[in-house]
Amino acid sequence: MKQLISRLHGDKVIWAFVALLALFSFMPVFSASSNLAYMRHGSGNALTYLLKHAIHITIGFVIIYQVHKIPYHYFRGISRITLPIVWVLLVYTLVKGTVIDGANASRWIQIPFIGISFQTSTFAAIVLYIFVARYLSKKREVAPDFKQSFLELWLPVFVTVGLIFPANFSTAALIFSMVIMLTFIGKYPLKYIGIILGTGLLCGLFFILIAKKFPDAFHNRVDTWISRIDNFTSDKPDEDDYQIEKAKIAIASGEIYGLGPGKSVQKNFLPQSSSDFIFAIIVEEFGLFGAFAIISIYLLLLFRFVVASHKANSLFGKLVVVGLGFPIIFQALINMAVAVELLPVTGQTLPLISSGGSSVWMTCIALGIILSVTKKEEEIAKELEEAEKELEEKKKRDEVLQRIIDRELNGVEDEVDENQEKVNQMKASIKGKIMEEDFSIEENPMLAIKGMRKK
Repeated sequence: MKQLISRLHGDKVIWAFVALLALFSFMPVFSASSNLAYMRHGSGNALTYLLKHAIHITIGFVIIYQVHKIPYHYFRGISRITLPIVWVLLVYTLVKGTVIDGANASRWIQIPFIGISFQTSTFAAIVLYIFVARYLSKKREVAPDFKQSFLELWLPVFVTVGLIFPANFSTAALIFSMVIMLTFIGKYPLKYIGIILGTGLLCGLFFILIAKKFPDAFHNRVDTWISRIDNFTSDKPDEDDYQIEKAKIAIASGEIYGLGPGKSVQKNFLPQSSSDFIFAIIVEEFGLFGAFAIISIYLLLLFRFVVASHKANSLFGKLVVVGLGFPIIFQALINMAVAVELLPVTGQTLPLISSGGSSVWMTCIALGIILSVTKKEEEIAKELEEAEKELEEKKKRDEVLQRIIDRELNGVEDEVDENQEKVNQMKASIKGKIMEEDFSIEENPMLAIKGMRKK
């Protein structure tokens, strides 16, 4: 386990929160899937759905691990190359979308040979957020011209959102809102943002008028989300109202501590109980205590995203964390708001908790890129720490060497002083001897004369 954790780089707190949400998801998914198992297989054995969810989560963590090893600045160029491919996939999704129970489900495509449904809008959102972050980081030192920025930034944004809008209004609105938020954080001029908001609103109204005039062109999907808004603002009973009523009954039944894991009653009546309305099942089984715990984890995860964005040493890294992290949290809040009827039914899942394949994997790709940003900052911090240690060690070595040199020099000076003192003593001794000796003329006339002179 220690070896596995040591291989995980990046913000360890984000790793921990993601793992906590994923582990918790097994209980409500297993409980809520029993109704789905009964409806499809005639038995309440949800073990198959639990194993399927476990496979999705396992693959998701493999995706996080592999993606977080890629240097995040690589995604700058990848987003520019991938965006046209995303447009092709979105067009294909609109054209090849299937009709399920009379509703246009053109937000999904089937991956050949694998049999897995893939929601292209979630992948498009990731690519678009990185693309916008790339543009804003590139133009940070130059005041953007509106005409040029419209062609380079907003035209790709409108194309992407416009291809998602007919089949998935809630996702298109969420993506557009996150792009606006990202441009605001990236210090894009406010007057231009206002113009873009007005343009987006006019384009949306124009599309609604066209859809109303030619209803067969978009099946009945536009009428579906328009009726959801109408029913939300009125008291007309319909299928969405039935879902909301069952969700509110589940939440009210949970009270403070809940009925207990697996003891939900409304899971047998609530459609999409393991995906869109899984929060209602969580509250029913774990009560307000469980609800506040889940909300707290998402808010703490949001806080870690803010911290990671603040620590990033490049504007691109900061915007990538915000652009990919904040939508995860807002999607979770939207899912919870729908369950308590603060918003109309949107079809947004609860990230890392709701059952699903491609939606879980797209969230994991976003988290992997965020962890790649935090890994880079971790590597820089580690290198700075090692450099500081090397400087400190070099400083200590220099101090020790200087002390050795000073000690040697002091020893030499002491030896010189000692020798000089000995020389002076010898001189004084010789001089004393000469002065004390009695010189005779016979022995050495010259010394005798010198001695007499001195006397």
